Amino acid sequence: MPRTVAVAIADAREALLAAGVPKDEASGDAEVLARHALGWDLTEFTLRRMDAATVEFDRAYGELIARRAQREPVSQIVGHREFWGLEFEVTRDVLTPRPETELIVEAALALTPRDARALIVDVGTGSGCLAVALATELPSTTIVATDVSPAALTVARANAARHHVDDRIRFVEADLVPAVEPVDLIVSNPPYVAVREAAALPPEVRAYEPAVALFAGPDGLSVYRRLFAAARAAIKRSGRLIIELGYNQTADVAASARERGWEVEMTRRDLQGFERAMTLKPIG
Repeated sequence: MPRTVAVAIADAREALLAAGVPKDEASGDAEVLARHALGWDLTEFTLRRMDAATVEFDRAYGELIARRAQREPVSQIVGHREFWGLEFEVTRDVLTPRPETELIVEAALALTPRDARALIVDVGTGSGCLAVALATELPSTTIVATDVSPAALTVARANAARHHVDDRIRFVEADLVPAVEPVDLIVSNPPYVAVREAAALPPEVRAYEPAVALFAGPDGLSVYRRLFAAARAAIKRSGRLIIELGYNQTADVAASARERGWEVEMTRRDLQGFERAMTLKPIG
């Protein structure tokens, strides 16, 4: 009896587990890479997973699984990741968009009417996931997206063009907030990992994602401090700043924000119950 695609995926899962891929990721990764090798969407995979595995599939799939076994992220192997229901190109020059970052989009939309003619700045845009998601949801807004990495901006521009919002997003190579008119809303998923914690990061993050987008000094707060000062100078009195938080950083970030003229308005929790997004308003 010929080996089926389903059996090949089961074997690949065991290989990934043996390579140290976490148990809660191995099955899904094995399936996603199989579908990528076959060019099947989820519906076709569901209907055809008991098909015989061809020699061509085994060769292509084996190469993909070998890369994942080296702990290369699936998003970089297949070249894309879904965020806010949209497909984003992903390379080693940008962070892979993560579900918790969608909390920033939720918070921004709760503050901004759909027809608002607002000016939004996305600081450290990376793949452009925040800027593009907000542009698709808020068609009357103008968005400025900044990053210190020219390579990241290239990826972000491509993602904006893919989703037909490149005419409403201005990409700027800059650190933090560029010189613009007073801003209604600033959003940011800044670097927030302490350098001393690098060794504890998963290999998928430590070895494959850009350090400039991850690390923020000895305590993980250095970029927050600079962002709070820069954002305070740029924001309207009625404006807001929404940021992503690292695990267990809420108290330290809130204290740093208050020292620089910000008051915490609310936080949002991820599915594990951790506070991962913070909305701040200027004091006074």
